[in-house]
Amino acid sequence: MSSAPYHEAVSEPADPDLPHGVALAWGIAANPQRGPKRELSIERIVEAAVELADAGGLGAVSMSSVAATFGFTTMSLYRYVSAKDDLVLLMGEFGWGMPPETVREADGWRAGLRVWSQEQVAVFGRHPWLLDITISGTPTTPNSLAWLDAALEVLDDQPLDSEEKLSIALAVLAQTRWQGLIERGYREAALSSGRSENALDVDAAVTLKSLITAEHLPFVRRVLDDGAFEPGEDDPFAFGLERVLDGVERYIESRPADRVRPVFSTEDPRIAADAKVREAGKRIREIEKQLREARKTEREARAHARDRLR
Repeated sequence: MSSAPYHEAVSEPADPDLPHGVALAWGIAANPQRGPKRELSIERIVEAAVELADAGGLGAVSMSSVAATFGFTTMSLYRYVSAKDDLVLLMGEFGWGMPPETVREADGWRAGLRVWSQEQVAVFGRHPWLLDITISGTPTTPNSLAWLDAALEVLDDQPLDSEEKLSIALAVLAQTRWQGLIERGYREAALSSGRSENALDVDAAVTLKSLITAEHLPFVRRVLDDGAFEPGEDDPFAFGLERVLDGVERYIESRPADRVRPVFSTEDPRIAADAKVREAGKRIREIEKQLREARKTEREARAHARDRLR
Protein backbone atom coordinates (compact mmCIF):
# COMPACT_ATOMS: atom_id res chain seq x y z
CA MET A 1 0.00 0.00 0.00
CA SER A 2 1.83 3.10 -1.18
CA SER A 3 1.12 6.71 -0.34
CA ALA A 4 -0.52 7.16 -3.75
CA PRO A 5 -1.42 3.74 -5.18
CA TYR A 6 -4.00 5.08 -7.62
CA HIS A 7 -1.46 5.68 -10.39
CA GLU A 8 -0.77 1.95 -10.63
CA ALA A 9 -4.21 1.13 -12.01
CA VAL A 10 -4.63 -2.16 -13.81
CA SER A 11 -6.17 -2.54 -17.21
CA GLU A 12 -9.15 -4.56 -16.00
CA PRO A 13 -12.33 -2.57 -15.26
CA ALA A 14 -13.25 -1.99 -11.63
CA ASP A 15 -16.11 -3.74 -9.88
CA PRO A 16 -19.21 -1.79 -10.99
CA ASP A 17 -20.47 -1.71 -7.37
CA LEU A 18 -17.28 -0.01 -6.17
CA PRO A 19 -17.23 3.82 -6.33
CA HIS A 20 -14.82 4.92 -9.02
CA GLY A 21 -12.76 7.10 -6.68
CA VAL A 22 -12.32 4.23 -4.22
CA ALA A 23 -11.33 1.91 -7.08
CA LEU A 24 -8.72 4.45 -8.19
CA ALA A 25 -7.37 4.73 -4.65
CA TRP A 26 -6.92 0.97 -4.45
CA GLY A 27 -5.39 0.80 -7.93
CA ILE A 28 -8.09 -1.44 -9.40
CA ALA A 29 -9.73 1.01 -11.83
CA ALA A 30 -9.06 0.84 -15.54
CA ASN A 31 -6.51 3.14 -17.12
CA PRO A 32 -7.93 5.65 -19.61
CA GLN A 33 -7.78 4.40 -23.17
CA ARG A 34 -7.64 7.83 -24.76
CA GLY A 35 -6.19 11.21 -24.01
CA PRO A 36 -2.77 12.81 -23.55
CA LYS A 37 -1.23 9.79 -21.79
CA ARG A 38 2.33 11.03 -21.91
CA GLU A 39 1.51 14.43 -20.50
CA LEU A 40 -0.98 13.42 -17.80
CA SER A 41 -1.39 10.76 -15.15
CA ILE A 42 -3.71 10.42 -12.19
CA GLU A 43 -0.76 11.00 -9.89
CA ARG A 44 0.21 14.28 -11.58
CA ILE A 45 -3.41 15.45 -11.57
CA VAL A 46 -3.76 14.77 -7.84
CA GLU A 47 -0.42 16.41 -7.02
CA ALA A 48 -1.46 19.53 -8.94
CA ALA A 49 -4.79 19.62 -7.11
CA VAL A 50 -3.03 19.28 -3.75
CA GLU A 51 -0.72 22.20 -4.61
CA LEU A 52 -3.76 24.34 -5.41
CA ALA A 53 -5.46 23.36 -2.15
CA ASP A 54 -2.31 23.99 -0.09
CA ALA A 55 -2.12 27.49 -1.57
CA GLY A 56 -5.78 28.48 -1.61
CA GLY A 57 -7.83 25.91 0.25
CA LEU A 58 -10.18 23.26 -1.04
CA GLY A 59 -12.33 25.92 -2.70
CA ALA A 60 -9.46 26.72 -5.07
CA VAL A 61 -9.69 23.24 -6.57
CA SER A 62 -11.92 22.59 -9.56
CA MET A 63 -11.55 20.37 -12.57
CA SER A 64 -10.97 23.45 -14.72
CA SER A 65 -8.37 24.99 -12.38
CA VAL A 66 -6.41 21.74 -12.25
CA ALA A 67 -6.59 21.34 -16.03
CA ALA A 68 -5.34 24.90 -16.44
CA THR A 69 -2.12 24.09 -14.56
CA PHE A 70 -1.25 21.67 -17.37
CA GLY A 71 -2.58 23.80 -20.19
CA PHE A 72 -5.22 21.21 -21.03
CA THR A 73 -8.99 21.32 -21.34
CA THR A 74 -11.21 20.19 -18.48
CA MET A 75 -12.36 17.21 -20.55
CA SER A 76 -8.78 15.91 -20.56
CA LEU A 77 -9.04 15.37 -16.79
CA TYR A 78 -12.35 13.56 -17.02
CA ARG A 79 -10.60 10.78 -18.93
CA TYR A 80 -8.66 10.08 -15.71
CA VAL A 81 -10.97 11.24 -12.91
CA SER A 82 -14.68 11.01 -13.60
CA ALA A 83 -15.85 13.58 -11.03
CA LYS A 84 -14.54 16.22 -8.65
CA ASP A 85 -15.65 14.10 -5.68
CA ASP A 86 -13.28 11.38 -6.87
CA LEU A 87 -10.49 13.93 -7.19
CA VAL A 88 -11.08 15.19 -3.63
CA LEU A 89 -11.06 11.62 -2.33
CA LEU A 90 -7.68 11.00 -4.01
CA MET A 91 -6.38 14.31 -2.71
CA GLY A 92 -7.25 13.14 0.78
CA GLU A 93 -5.30 9.94 0.22
CA PHE A 94 -2.30 11.90 -1.00
CA GLY A 95 -2.54 14.44 1.81
CA TRP A 96 -2.72 11.83 4.56
CA GLY A 97 -0.06 9.55 3.19
CA MET A 98 0.94 6.60 5.34
CA PRO A 99 1.23 6.83 9.15
CA PRO A 100 4.86 7.18 10.27
CA GLU A 101 6.62 4.31 12.01
CA THR A 102 6.93 6.46 15.14
CA VAL A 103 3.38 5.41 16.03
CA ARG A 104 4.23 1.72 16.18
CA GLU A 105 7.63 2.34 17.72
CA ALA A 106 6.18 4.21 20.71
CA ASP A 107 6.57 2.62 24.14
CA GLY A 108 3.13 1.31 25.07
CA TRP A 109 -0.40 1.90 23.88
CA ARG A 110 -0.75 5.26 25.58
CA ALA A 111 2.40 6.71 24.03
CA GLY A 112 1.39 5.17 20.71
CA LEU A 113 -2.00 6.90 20.67
CA ARG A 114 -0.37 10.15 21.77
CA VAL A 115 2.06 10.00 18.82
CA TRP A 116 -0.80 8.93 16.53
CA SER A 117 -2.72 12.05 17.49
CA GLN A 118 0.29 14.37 17.25
CA GLU A 119 1.22 13.08 13.79
CA GLN A 120 -2.33 13.68 12.54
CA VAL A 121 -2.28 17.23 13.89
CA ALA A 122 0.97 17.70 11.96
CA VAL A 123 -0.76 16.49 8.78
CA PHE A 124 -3.53 19.05 9.33
CA GLY A 125 -0.83 21.69 9.65
CA ARG A 126 0.66 20.73 6.28
CA HIS A 127 -2.69 20.33 4.53
CA PRO A 128 -5.37 22.33 6.41
CA TRP A 129 -7.95 21.65 3.70
CA LEU A 130 -8.15 18.02 4.83
CA LEU A 131 -10.39 19.28 7.62
CA ASP A 132 -12.88 20.50 5.00
CA ILE A 133 -13.34 17.09 3.39
CA THR A 134 -16.67 15.77 4.61
CA ILE A 135 -16.60 12.55 6.60
CA SER A 136 -19.56 10.65 5.21
CA GLY A 137 -18.99 7.18 6.61
CA THR A 138 -16.47 4.45 7.31
CA PRO A 139 -13.04 5.04 5.73
CA THR A 140 -12.67 2.99 2.56
CA THR A 141 -9.33 4.06 1.07
CA PRO A 142 -5.88 2.56 1.72
CA ASN A 143 -4.14 5.38 3.55
CA SER A 144 -7.11 6.34 5.72
CA LEU A 145 -7.42 2.70 6.74
CA ALA A 146 -3.66 2.49 7.34
CA TRP A 147 -3.93 5.28 9.94
CA LEU A 148 -6.77 3.41 11.63
CA ASP A 149 -4.77 0.18 11.48
CA ALA A 150 -1.86 1.86 13.27
CA ALA A 151 -4.11 2.93 16.16
CA LEU A 152 -5.62 -0.54 16.43
CA GLU A 153 -2.16 -2.09 16.42
CA VAL A 154 -0.96 -0.10 19.43
CA LEU A 155 -4.08 -1.29 21.28
CA ASP A 156 -3.65 -4.90 20.19
CA ASP A 157 -2.23 -6.21 23.48
CA GLN A 158 -4.92 -4.64 25.62
CA PRO A 159 -7.81 -6.73 27.02
CA LEU A 160 -10.36 -5.08 24.75
CA ASP A 161 -12.67 -6.36 22.08
CA SER A 162 -12.63 -4.98 18.54
CA GLU A 163 -15.56 -2.63 19.06
CA GLU A 164 -13.89 -1.09 22.12
CA LYS A 165 -10.59 -0.57 20.29
CA LEU A 166 -12.36 1.10 17.38
CA SER A 167 -14.31 3.35 19.76
CA ILE A 168 -11.10 4.40 21.54
CA ALA A 169 -9.47 5.28 18.21
CA LEU A 170 -12.51 7.39 17.28
CA ALA A 171 -12.46 9.17 20.66
CA VAL A 172 -8.83 10.16 20.17
CA LEU A 173 -9.52 11.15 16.56
CA ALA A 174 -12.32 13.46 17.70
CA GLN A 175 -9.89 15.24 20.03
CA THR A 176 -7.33 15.41 17.24
CA ARG A 177 -9.67 16.91 14.63
CA TRP A 178 -10.89 19.50 17.14
CA GLN A 179 -7.30 20.54 17.80
CA GLY A 180 -6.63 20.72 14.07
CA LEU A 181 -9.65 22.97 13.51
CA ILE A 182 -8.82 25.36 16.35
CA GLU A 183 -5.15 25.65 15.42
CA ARG A 184 -6.06 26.29 11.78
CA GLY A 185 -8.44 29.05 12.86
CA TYR A 186 -5.73 30.67 14.97
CA ARG A 187 -3.20 30.51 12.13
CA GLU A 188 -5.62 32.08 9.66
CA ALA A 189 -6.65 34.81 12.10
CA ALA A 190 -3.02 35.62 12.91
CA LEU A 191 -2.12 35.75 9.22
CA SER A 192 -5.00 38.05 8.31
CA SER A 193 -4.43 40.39 11.25
CA GLY A 194 -0.66 40.45 11.11
CA ARG A 195 -0.47 39.64 14.82
CA SER A 196 0.81 36.60 16.67
CA GLU A 197 -1.55 33.93 17.99
CA ASN A 198 -0.58 34.83 21.57
CA ALA A 199 -1.36 38.47 20.88
CA LEU A 200 -4.83 37.47 19.68
CA ASP A 201 -5.47 35.71 22.98
CA VAL A 202 -4.28 38.73 24.96
CA ASP A 203 -6.53 41.05 22.93
CA ALA A 204 -9.50 38.74 23.44
CA ALA A 205 -8.91 38.60 27.21
CA VAL A 206 -8.73 42.40 27.43
CA THR A 207 -11.95 42.73 25.43
CA LEU A 208 -13.80 40.16 27.53
CA LYS A 209 -12.71 41.83 30.77
CA SER A 210 -14.21 45.08 29.55
CA LEU A 211 -17.52 43.40 28.73
CA ILE A 212 -18.10 40.72 31.38
CA THR A 213 -18.96 41.50 34.97
CA ALA A 214 -19.10 39.23 38.00
CA GLU A 215 -22.83 39.92 38.28
CA HIS A 216 -23.55 38.95 34.69
CA LEU A 217 -21.32 35.90 34.18
CA PRO A 218 -19.64 35.24 37.53
CA PHE A 219 -17.82 32.04 36.66
CA VAL A 220 -16.48 33.26 33.33
CA ARG A 221 -15.32 36.43 35.06
CA ARG A 222 -13.50 34.37 37.68
CA VAL A 223 -11.67 32.43 35.00
CA LEU A 224 -10.79 35.68 33.25
CA ASP A 225 -9.41 37.18 36.44
CA ASP A 226 -7.33 34.04 37.00
CA GLY A 227 -5.70 34.58 33.58
CA ALA A 228 -6.92 31.31 32.09
CA PHE A 229 -7.85 33.02 28.80
CA GLU A 230 -4.37 34.45 28.37
CA PRO A 231 -1.39 32.59 26.85
CA GLY A 232 0.30 30.21 29.27
CA GLU A 233 2.93 27.52 29.36
CA ASP A 234 0.46 24.65 29.47
CA ASP A 235 -0.95 23.21 26.25
CA PRO A 236 -4.75 22.88 26.64
CA PHE A 237 -4.95 20.37 23.79
CA ALA A 238 -2.30 18.15 25.35
CA PHE A 239 -4.23 18.38 28.62
CA GLY A 240 -7.44 17.29 26.90
CA LEU A 241 -5.77 14.36 25.13
CA GLU A 242 -4.16 13.16 28.35
CA ARG A 243 -7.53 13.18 30.09
CA VAL A 244 -9.00 11.09 27.27
CA LEU A 245 -6.13 8.63 27.67
CA ASP A 246 -6.64 8.66 31.45
CA GLY A 247 -10.22 7.60 30.87
CA VAL A 248 -9.16 4.80 28.54
CA GLU A 249 -6.58 3.61 31.05
CA ARG A 250 -9.12 3.60 33.87
CA TYR A 251 -11.58 1.74 31.67
CA ILE A 252 -9.01 -0.94 30.85
CA GLU A 253 -8.08 -1.34 34.52
CA SER A 254 -11.70 -1.61 35.66
CA ARG A 255 -12.91 -3.77 32.80
CA PRO A 256 -14.75 -6.88 34.07
CA ALA A 257 -12.57 -9.98 33.95
CA ASP A 258 -15.26 -12.01 32.19
CA ARG A 259 -15.06 -9.62 29.22
CA VAL A 260 -11.35 -10.15 28.70
CA ARG A 261 -10.69 -11.72 25.32
CA PRO A 262 -9.53 -15.36 25.45
CA VAL A 263 -5.82 -16.11 25.43
CA PHE A 264 -4.89 -18.46 22.59
CA SER A 265 -2.23 -21.11 22.80
CA THR A 266 1.03 -20.21 21.10
CA GLU A 267 0.48 -23.32 18.99
CA ASP A 268 -2.84 -22.01 17.75
CA PRO A 269 -2.63 -21.72 13.93
CA ARG A 270 -4.28 -18.31 14.19
CA ILE A 271 -1.26 -17.03 16.12
CA ALA A 272 1.16 -18.39 13.51
CA ALA A 273 -0.89 -16.87 10.71
CA ASP A 274 -1.03 -13.54 12.53
CA ALA A 275 2.75 -13.55 12.95
CA LYS A 276 3.19 -14.09 9.22
CA VAL A 277 0.78 -11.27 8.47
CA ARG A 278 2.68 -8.94 10.81
CA GLU A 279 6.00 -9.84 9.23
CA ALA A 280 4.59 -9.26 5.76
CA GLY A 281 3.13 -5.95 6.92
CA LYS A 282 6.53 -4.91 8.28
CA ARG A 283 8.19 -5.65 4.94
CA ILE A 284 5.48 -3.73 3.11
CA ARG A 285 5.96 -0.71 5.38
CA GLU A 286 9.70 -0.78 4.75
CA ILE A 287 9.11 -0.77 1.00
CA GLU A 288 6.55 2.01 1.35
CA LYS A 289 9.05 4.07 3.34
CA GLN A 290 11.61 3.68 0.56
CA LEU A 291 8.96 4.64 -1.98
CA ARG A 292 8.02 7.78 -0.03
CA GLU A 293 11.67 8.79 0.17
CA ALA A 294 12.09 8.24 -3.58
CA ARG A 295 9.01 10.35 -4.32
CA LYS A 296 10.27 13.09 -2.04
CA THR A 297 13.57 13.11 -3.91
CA GLU A 298 11.68 13.26 -7.20
CA ARG A 299 9.54 16.20 -6.03
CA GLU A 300 12.66 18.06 -4.85
CA ALA A 301 14.31 17.43 -8.22
CA ARG A 302 11.24 18.77 -10.03
CA ALA A 303 11.19 21.87 -7.84
CA HIS A 304 14.89 22.43 -8.49
CA ALA A 305 14.32 22.05 -12.22
CA ARG A 306 11.45 24.57 -12.10
CA ASP A 307 13.67 27.03 -10.22
CA ARG A 308 16.41 26.66 -12.82
CA LEU A 309 13.87 27.13 -15.59
CA ARG A 310 12.63 30.37 -14.02
